[in-house]
Amino acid sequence: MSAIKDNWRVLLLALFIGFAVVALFIPGGIVADDSLGGNESVESSPTNLEFGLGLEGGTRIRVPVVGMTAEGIAPDAVSDNGQVDEDRRDEIESTLQDELDLDPADTNVEAQEDGTLSAEVFSKNVTEAEFARALQSANVDASEDGIRDGVTQGTRDDIIETIQTKINAAGLSGGTAYQSSTPNGEHYIVVEVPNMGASELRSLLSERGVVEVQAYYPTENGTQTNETVLTRDQLANIDPPEQNQGGSGYYVPVQVKEDEAREFQQKMNDFGFTSEGVGRCSLRGDGETIDFNHDGEQYCLLTVVDGEVIDAHSMGDGGPGQPGPGLATSMRNGEWANDPTFQMGAPDQERAQSLSLNLRAGSLPAPLDMEDNQVYSIDASHAEQFKQYSLLIGLLSVITVSGVVYSRYTDTRVALPMIVTAMAEVVILLGFAALIRMPLDLSHVAGFIAVVGTGVDDLVIIADEVMDEGDVSSVRVFQSRFRKAFWVIGAAAATTVVALSPLAVLSLGDLKGFAIITILGVFIGVLITRPAYGDILRRLLTDK
Repeated sequence: MSAIKDNWRVLLLALFIGFAVVALFIPGGIVADDSLGGNESVESSPTNLEFGLGLEGGTRIRVPVVGMTAEGIAPDAVSDNGQVDEDRRDEIESTLQDELDLDPADTNVEAQEDGTLSAEVFSKNVTEAEFARALQSANVDASEDGIRDGVTQGTRDDIIETIQTKINAAGLSGGTAYQSSTPNGEHYIVVEVPNMGASELRSLLSERGVVEVQAYYPTENGTQTNETVLTRDQLANIDPPEQNQGGSGYYVPVQVKEDEAREFQQKMNDFGFTSEGVGRCSLRGDGETIDFNHDGEQYCLLTVVDGEVIDAHSMGDGGPGQPGPGLATSMRNGEWANDPTFQMGAPDQERAQSLSLNLRAGSLPAPLDMEDNQVYSIDASHAEQFKQYSLLIGLLSVITVSGVVYSRYTDTRVALPMIVTAMAEVVILLGFAALIRMPLDLSHVAGFIAVVGTGVDDLVIIADEVMDEGDVSSVRVFQSRFRKAFWVIGAAAATTVVALSPLAVLSLGDLKGFAIITILGVFIGVLITRPAYGDILRRLLTDK
């Protein structure tokens, strides 16, 4: 027990190295993650590390959000205790939609922490003057001067979360989304995705992903009408797309929420889809659009994405060999709502995958202005060269530092533990990066090299302080000298953290990655590796 008590810092270092090795090399790491299962790039790699654009190739896009915001409006809608008058909020939102001829997805009215409401409009076709007049129509005291370009922080956060979910759902390892701000207060959404071209990423981001199921059915006066009967918010579970058996096209199986399922079932019965409308949809498309020129009455369920109809199909009612009642019969009997599964159609596999992705990730709260985007792209072959050069530079830095250390001390008892401890610090950092799935880039490589340099520098301070004043005659003498050295190291570490913290917090591109790795390395060094090296050196010099 005394040996453990005297060398617990070394044991702690070994424990961290063990965790790091597991996180680096064992499939799934310390915490298994199913999202990596279908990612071939991760499965083919010998480690669990993820790489960013500089080491994997890919695209970075910086794009603003389309929208205008009026803040500090309608204080009468929020009581002193923070309760929001939902009727008043809904009145303002519906007035905006009516006055500006906008869809519900293009407006948003939310309560703010200051006890007022904020109103947002997500459309390029609306001017500030029109926005102000629409608010005035809702009895809101508003003017053009009180309206600014851009959206609220909450909307930007929701956009980032949705994009990140899309990236993860698409199996794009190492992809990330974050916010970037300029000194003059402009805000941008930045999306980085390795192994994806600029056109593919633009296509992914240009789709807002608003998915609806609309009922297209005849009215009493002989015309056809559309009515939205299902939206993404009314769905509980979304399964992967499947191909229609014995026919063309694909579909995405979904499950409708319990309350919404009963309402949907009732509408299908009321509109005639489960009676005279069974099987009566002859609308066809060319793979891109649906042709609505038709003869006779149509009862079609339309799959609509971002206002575009991508598929039209009829209400089915089973067939030969199918056990139990069909969809139409179960809805007529009121039984479907007890197990509310539904199939959303798509004309081909690509659109089915896109539909499934949009359903799982949800729609973007506001569209992105792809006409004002800035693109940075790296070819995969160049990135592979950068990766090889980074590995080479890392090895050269280790060899160089090792040579300098050995030439200084010419004592393997001092030099070898110093080099091993410095390398252990890098291994722990790599394990941490693998654990949190941090996409490593060139800036992070620079940070790792800096960690090796500063780490060995601190270990040299310890060795010099302990050995320069003569032989270490006892543990007590060693501890006294070690504490003096550790105060110097602690002060230097604090200076480094303070100096680099602004780079780690501010949106300064690649400098952020360098700062984060360096700061993490400083903390790991001060808390784990430096004390462990002290114990090792004490053991070697005092034999205790």
